[in-house]
Amino acid sequence: MAKGVSAPGADLAKLGTADAKTFHSPKERSVRKALPAAKGKAAPNATAQGAETAAAGNPELGLVLDAKSFSAHGIELRAQVVSVAGATLKVTYDWGDGTTDGTDAYPGQEVSLKHSYAELGEYKVKVTVTDTVNQAESVNELPLSTVGSDFTPYAPTRLLDTRDGTGAPRSMVQAYSTVKLKVAGNGKIPAGVTAVALNVTATDTSNPGHITVYPGGTTRPTTSNVNFVAAQTVPNMVIVPVGKDGTVELYNGSWTQVNLIADITGYFTRTAASGYTPMTPVRAVDTRSGQGAPQGQVGGRKSIGVQLGGWYVPNNATAVALNVTVTNPREDGHLTVYPSGQSAPNTSNVNFKAKQTVANSVIVPVGSDGKVNIFNGAWAGTDIIVDVVGYYSPDSSGAFMPLAPRRMLDTRAWGYGPMYARGYIWMPISTDEEGIAGYVLNTTVTNTKQDGFLSVAPDPNHPEDYDKGTDVTPARPTSSTLNWTAGQTVPNLVQASSGGVNGVVDFWNQSWDTTDLIVDMFGYYETK
Repeated sequence: MAKGVSAPGADLAKLGTADAKTFHSPKERSVRKALPAAKGKAAPNATAQGAETAAAGNPELGLVLDAKSFSAHGIELRAQVVSVAGATLKVTYDWGDGTTDGTDAYPGQEVSLKHSYAELGEYKVKVTVTDTVNQAESVNELPLSTVGSDFTPYAPTRLLDTRDGTGAPRSMVQAYSTVKLKVAGNGKIPAGVTAVALNVTATDTSNPGHITVYPGGTTRPTTSNVNFVAAQTVPNMVIVPVGKDGTVELYNGSWTQVNLIADITGYFTRTAASGYTPMTPVRAVDTRSGQGAPQGQVGGRKSIGVQLGGWYVPNNATAVALNVTVTNPREDGHLTVYPSGQSAPNTSNVNFKAKQTVANSVIVPVGSDGKVNIFNGAWAGTDIIVDVVGYYSPDSSGAFMPLAPRRMLDTRAWGYGPMYARGYIWMPISTDEEGIAGYVLNTTVTNTKQDGFLSVAPDPNHPEDYDKGTDVTPARPTSSTLNWTAGQTVPNLVQASSGGVNGVVDFWNQSWDTTDLIVDMFGYYETK
């Protein structure tokens, strides 16, 4: 049974305005000159050096420039024309990327144009106002930059481990306290990093709790990234904005101390690198059936290679977004996902207990041959399932727009009630015109009654179809976003596709009993 959910929807385009940038160039920076046709017509007493300027009329001709980012790639530029003459003026925009625009204006008029850059980065816009009647023109230049961020893969590296003092003092994180992790300038991570992709793991837990990861120096949000119970080791992928001080903070929401681990797999900057392309999840590997890998369990301390480039993602993909699931493990252990052509790093992506089915989101660089490797760190075999949910490449236009973490849905508290068994919730998040390719979400299930799994996929219906009763029931997805056993609270990062048109996302309860669902948003990918 479908159940509609009220969501921010059309307001999504405005959610990134807190991260908008403004630019200004006053009239005093305008450079005025006479047009070539006015040369040699100086006043009788003018010097030769000043002849060209003196010849032209409209001595106050100039421009005041103001610009503001309105999307990941887009800039709106307002030009205030300063002029004492009454003639029609021509305003020309050179956007600094090889393209130009033009418009007419009158003295004192403010003209506004919008422009979207194909590549993120810094640009110098040159605006020229021309007065042909008075044979004068004035030029003002405005350096500006786009606000979206592109992704740069980073070989999986441990930045934080409170067990041995990596990245923080060697000490467990106390109850209801935080640990601050330096990101910008750490190793080869640049100073201008805007967000970071981390795999965060809570371990040595003695009571239930949660971990919240958020930008350093900001107010802690009411969202969560990792949920755990006593004696549980739980990882979860996190994409989090970096604070102005270059740090992120990790908060221990348990009433007892825990150890925390954080491994980086990439970062975002406001320079052209790799954009993101979301996909409807597609299964690339299932060792139970032999899909994408030899049939049979991956042996203890063994690895498999997974060919993704040229098959599921383009050959020039620099990194992939995956959902990796362990099932039927014979012993406790962990999985490490890493680029081919490299040695397995001292990091982990999925931690599991014997006989447990557990999934985790993974962002991993792709080797030069288009492969990634998966290492089974247990001493006995396990089955592995891999679903591809998206990829990063130089040709992808989805730029990341980080948001202050916000709760989009909580069926426990918002009067919706738990999800129906085998049912789905549809959530309209963006509108057709906004150019939103996908969303960075964290999904958490709790109050689970039976074993099951959650699927997240774009909905083929427009919100109006649900309003009018003309909707069609979406096909039930076969891929899993997170897996649980009865009684568990389980989170997982989701890089959900908007579907390209409708901006509606479905959350499927693939269990035969009810469950509560919590959805938090951390950002979105914008193509405009």
